[in-house]
Amino acid sequence: MATTRQAHTVWEGNLLEGNGVVTLDSSGIGEYPVSWPSRAEKANGKTSPEELIAAAHSSCFSMALSNGLATAGTPPTRLNTQAEVTFQPGTGITGIHLTVEGEVPGLDEAGFVKAAEDAKANCPVSQALTGTTITLTASLA
Repeated sequence: MATTRQAHTVWEGNLLEGNGVVTLDSSGIGEYPVSWPSRAEKANGKTSPEELIAAAHSSCFSMALSNGLATAGTPPTRLNTQAEVTFQPGTGITGIHLTVEGEVPGLDEAGFVKAAEDAKANCPVSQALTGTTITLTASLA
């Protein structure tokens, strides 16, 4: 069964001086301020589309890796995934780097890296972002 999730943004003013609020409608967990300076310079307590993509990518990748490891008979005890989305004003998103450290009893480093590469290629968010270079660093704890 397909699911749809929703968020919306209310923006006021022009790009450089305006600001907005992103609301996560489906979960109802919050409203988050956003502005051009928070996107192109320092966050200063506000989020950006790139931070939201990083959150989506790190969680999707972790789910895909957890599932792949469990399906192979080596379920993880813990995965710690960071996604770094690089934004260049005037160009756009120029890359995403995933870093994952895992605790996986019974699995060696090579097996973990292979599973992580598979998750990187096959998680739905990675697939949605195929126009962007995605790199990976994977290691066992």
